[in-house]
Amino acid sequence: MILVLGSSGYIGSTFVNHCDRNAMEYVGLSRSDVDYTNRDSLFSFLKANQPKILINAAGYTGKPNVDACEGDKANCLMGNAVFPGVVREVCEDLGIQWGHVSSGCIYSGRRSDGQGWLEEDPPNFSFRSPPCSFYSGTKALGEEVLDGAENCFVWRLRIPFNDQANPRNYLQKLLNYERLLEAENSISHLDEFVEKCLACFREDVEPGIYNMTNEGCILTSHVTAWMKEEGVSDKQFSYFQDEADFMSRAAKAHRSNCVLDTTKAKNAGIGMRPVEEAVRQSLREMKMEVTT
Repeated sequence: MILVLGSSGYIGSTFVNHCDRNAMEYVGLSRSDVDYTNRDSLFSFLKANQPKILINAAGYTGKPNVDACEGDKANCLMGNAVFPGVVREVCEDLGIQWGHVSSGCIYSGRRSDGQGWLEEDPPNFSFRSPPCSFYSGTKALGEEVLDGAENCFVWRLRIPFNDQANPRNYLQKLLNYERLLEAENSISHLDEFVEKCLACFREDVEPGIYNMTNEGCILTSHVTAWMKEEGVSDKQFSYFQDEADFMSRAAKAHRSNCVLDTTKAKNAGIGMRPVEEAVRQSLREMKMEVTT
């Protein structure tokens, strides 16, 4: 049985939906069911239910975006940096395999050699390497807490997207925002991300950190051009002059824009398809949903 923590959230609900579609035995747990942030409560629930696999999709992102984390630092720190350590302790005590949904937002830009960031590269967008958003700082601390964890996967998600209408869907954001920032990023097709994460257990992949983004990277203008080509939108997209203009007009916290290297995931058999293919398919499916 698979236990999904944070099952009512954007990422957790996608794990649950995948399990439903594939007739996989699972239990979705939200804090309204059990206060799993309490170590004793989590230990008791796991011991009583004995899941084979635990997925930690719980965390604190802030609504409507990471700017909200700047004003709620205690909950952000607890959800992203402290809580993963609680899960680690309980899972190691009970011998449970598990996976933690992390983020690639602990990096900015590319490596000095022009390549994407590797799993072992120290974060350069964190409390130890400022400036950063408070959210990114806590996600980097969360990975530090999990350093050396037993039977644990750390999956780095970046800017999730698919064809579903949701305010957290990157494609939906681009359609809704009045003005966009031109930036280069690695991004993750959410359903494919979930599928590959679960494949880690099925395919007996070696535990550890994996950059779980689609192969390659995109510019914002690439995606908006594909939207027009696929007939999703004929909107005339407007852009900020640069990041300084974006920060002065639309943001409180610095944003991570970065490229991750996905070679490790590909070599382990859990690599994701090329990013343009994934984005274009999502756009075509979005168009079909609108027209029907």
